[in-house]
Amino acid sequence: MPKDHVDTILEQWTKERPDIDNAPLAVIARISRLSRLFEKKTGETFASFGLSRSGFAVLAALRRSGSPYRLSPTQLYSALLVSSGAMTNRIDRLEEQDLVIRVPDPNDRRGMLVGLTPKGRKLIDEAYEMHVSAEKELLQQLSSAQRDQLSDLLRVLAVNLEIEDAPEVKS
Repeated sequence: MPKDHVDTILEQWTKERPDIDNAPLAVIARISRLSRLFEKKTGETFASFGLSRSGFAVLAALRRSGSPYRLSPTQLYSALLVSSGAMTNRIDRLEEQDLVIRVPDPNDRRGMLVGLTPKGRKLIDEAYEMHVSAEKELLQQLSSAQRDQLSDLLRVLAVNLEIEDAPEVKS
């Protein structure tokens, strides 16, 4: 099996600190490194549509919410794990591009909803298709069974970390 950058790091640490079990580093460092590499590659796809990663995330959240493709800013920032200020900036930029529109919330006179414009829906549909294709290419070295196994293992880690990181519910 060919060596990767993490193998080099592990060899160095094993030489310098043989008293420490570096097995966790083998997993976490690879996940971290792959995340950065994947973000770089997928970021290129988003840029080809004139989108940032954050802009894509907002449009994707609206599109997958289903018709009429509208969510409150609170629903958006909660789903995307960003602050309300960051969400306002993202919405402003997308609104300037005519990709989203703010509309009054019919269920709350004080509230607003963010919705996809026809231009925004067309763009996210095209960008999402290209994004999935790019991700498929990134995983081409894995068989279908390997992808499923990796997905299942990562889900185990994610579920436990998401439970630990969940905000405390106050009654």
